[in-house]
This record gives sequence, structure tokens and C-alpha cells, in this order.
Amino acid sequence: MPITQIPAERLPAIELMADYILGKIKSNEEVRLNFICTHNSRRSQFSQIWGQTAADYHGIKARCYSGGVEVTEFNERAVAAIKRDGFKVVQKGEVNPVFFVFHGEESEPIVTFSKVYDDPINPTRGFSAVMTCDHADENCPFIPGTEKRILLQFEDPKVFDGTELEEKMYTERSHQIGAELFLIFQKVKERL
Repeated sequence: MPITQIPAERLPAIELMADYILGKIKSNEEVRLNFICTHNSRRSQFSQIWGQTAADYHGIKARCYSGGVEVTEFNERAVAAIKRDGFKVVQKGEVNPVFFVFHGEESEPIVTFSKVYDDPINPTRGFSAVMTCDHADENCPFIPGTEKRILLQFEDPKVFDGTELEEKMYTERSHQIGAELFLIFQKVKERL
């Protein structure tokens, strides 16, 4: 999805997130974003990967994380979508495997696996909790250490699992999330 095709109703959340990031940078504070969805298997993983990629592309120092309220695994369909988008993906392990995702030859790995939002790999304070699904938003009324809670919710591609639209919808959701996160970091860069 091109940035120019992002619907107007999505822009307030995009602006809110850009303002948060810009405020952290102007205060000389570390930018830490924890993308949260119930199972940490699809939308929050896409968001962590695309968020880190967009930050790196725009030269903005930020750390992107993800988590959920339940541990499952990074869904194989979502992993396939990321691979189709050109990311290099290295898998370690079989049960809830850890994936090392690279957006370029010289990039640091983006470490992804299904985990709860307060897993030791994630920040414990000074971060924004970016809620990528309504279920997690409703079931996590309080996330310790959060400075700012931002709703940036996306439709779940899971509803297309096992259908002829499966691949198309996973790719579409990945691209939507990527476009919105690229727009957020583009707005930040333009305002620096």
C-alpha cells in the first residue's frame, strides 16, 4: 500500500505516534515502542519488523519490540509474508522459534518470537505500548512502565487462514502496517 493511499481515518493515530516519537527525540530520550497484540503472532510482529525497518531507513534511533497477553508463535503465514516482502529470515528452534529478521545486508537482526508484553527482552519502563488489536487493548487496561498508550489497530489476517485469499490478505496486512509505520517515521524525520 502506498503511503498516499492510507485512509484519512487512520491519520489521527499516525500523528499521535509521530508526536510521541518526536517528543522523545527532542527530550534526548530513547525511543522504545512495544507493539502489543493478543497472541504476538501476526500484527504485532509485522509492526515490530516494519517499525524497526522504517526507523532505520529514516535514520531515527528507535528500538521496536513486540509482545502479547499469551505466548503462541510467530505465525508461519506471517513469516512467509515477511519473506515475500524481501526480508531475510533465519529461524532458530522448532517450538515457538526465534526468528532473526534482516532488512538489509548491513542491518542488525530484528529478533522476533511470540512472548508476553513484559518478557525480559522488552523494555520495562519509558516506552509506548502500541496496541495493534482491540482484544489486547480491552484485556490489558494497564501495562506497567508504559509512558503512552497508542491505539494503532489493524484487522487480523487470521480470518483468511485456509482460504484462497490467505496469501493475498497476509501480504496486504503486512503492506498496510509497513506503509503506516513508514509514514510515521517519515513525519518524524520531516519535523526534526
